[in-house]
Amino acid sequence: MKLSLFGRMALALVASLALGLGMTACGGGTIGYIWTIGSQYNQIAGFKVDDYTGNLTQIPGSPFSVSGANPVDILIRPGGRYIYVLNQGSGGSQGVRGTSSGISVFAVGGDGTLTYQVGYQSQGFVPIYEQFDSTGNYLYVLDKYSPSGDGNGSITAFLIDPNTGRLTLVTNSQTQINGVNTAYFEVGANPIMMKSTGACLFTVDGTATATGESITPYGINGANGQLTVATNGVIPISATSITSINGSGSYVFLTDTNSNSILPFSVGSGCTLTTLTGGVVPNLSGTSNPVYTFLDNSNKYLYVLNQGTGSITTPNSTLSGYTLTASTQQLTPLPGAPYPVGSGPVCMVEDTSNKYVYISNHNDGTITGKVIDPTTGRLSDLSRGSSFAATGQAGCLVLSGVVSE
Repeated sequence: MKLSLFGRMALALVASLALGLGMTACGGGTIGYIWTIGSQYNQIAGFKVDDYTGNLTQIPGSPFSVSGANPVDILIRPGGRYIYVLNQGSGGSQGVRGTSSGISVFAVGGDGTLTYQVGYQSQGFVPIYEQFDSTGNYLYVLDKYSPSGDGNGSITAFLIDPNTGRLTLVTNSQTQINGVNTAYFEVGANPIMMKSTGACLFTVDGTATATGESITPYGINGANGQLTVATNGVIPISATSITSINGSGSYVFLTDTNSNSILPFSVGSGCTLTTLTGGVVPNLSGTSNPVYTFLDNSNKYLYVLNQGTGSITTPNSTLSGYTLTASTQQLTPLPGAPYPVGSGPVCMVEDTSNKYVYISNHNDGTITGKVIDPTTGRLSDLSRGSSFAATGQAGCLVLSGVVSE
C-alpha cells in the first residue's frame, strides 16, 4: 500500500511528536521519577515511570552514590528540585559521630539525574529519620542521641534555601546554655521515627514504660521553624512495640508489631491525638509484623506494609488495605487484600497522576509496582510485570512528577 504525500507527512508528524514526548508504540510518556536508597552499596537507584504501563526503567547514570555511608532515609522537597539523603554512617554512638554520616543534598535534573551539591551534619548522634514541615521550607533531622548526653534523642532544624536547596541551621530560641541558644530540640529517649502533619510534628519514643511507649507532640512555627512541645505534653500509647508513625492531613496511624494492629488517630488543635471510632484495628488475617502505613493521595485508603517473617527463600510479606470513611472515621478492610509484595517491604509512594503505587522491599532489593483503582482502592499488578531490581538492600523511596530544569 502506498501512502499519499499528505499521509506520509501526517505519519512523520505523529512519529516526531511521539519522540518529542518520550513515547513509543509500547507505552506512554514519562510521568515521573522514583529514587530509592540502597544501604548495601550506599547508592540511590533512579527510575522513570511510564504513564501508560507504570513500568520502571532506569534513569541515565543510575545508580548514584549517596555521598556517605549507610543511608537510612530519603526525602524530596515539594517541587521536585532537591533530594535529601540521610546517612547514618558507621560507628556512631552517644557522643560519637559516625564515619561518613550526614545529610547529602542533590539537585534533580530534567531527566531525573542526580547531582551531589553539598553535605551537612545534624547536631546529635546516630541520625535515624528526617521530615519536612508542611511548606517544605524546613527540614528536621531526628537523632537517636542528643548532644546533651542525657540519653534522650534530639531534633536538628534547618531552613531550606528554595533556590539552591542548601541548609541553614535553626537554633532553639527557647533553650539556652550559658546564655547561648542550643542548636537542637530535645526529644524523649530511644526515638524511632517522626511524622509532620499540618502544624504538628510527632516523635515516637521507643522506651516502653509500664503502660506502653509514648509520642511527643511539637508545634511547628512556620515563620521561623521553631519547635514547641505541645501543651498537652507527652502522649502515652498503650502499645509496647510501635514500628512506625505515618499519616496525612488530620490523621496519624501507628503500627504495633506485637499485637499486629493499627492504632488510628485524628489530629486536633494543640497537636492532640484522639483515637478514631472503634479504637485499635486488628491487621488482616494471614499478616504479621506491620512496619509502615501509607494514606493515599485522596485520603480515602490506608495501606499497611507487613514484613511477615522477612525470609527471602519463603517470602510472605504482604500489603493490607483499608477504606477510611471520613464520616464515621472507621477503617474497613478492602476486598481482595492483603496483596503480595516483595520480601521485607519498608516504604510506599503513589505517583502524582494517582494511577500507580510503588513499594520498596529491603530483603530482596526490589520495587513492587501496583495499579490503584481510585474508586475502590483495590490494587492489581502492572500489565508488564510488577517487580523491578533496585540497588542492594532497598530502603525508603521517593517520587516526583516530571521536573523542568
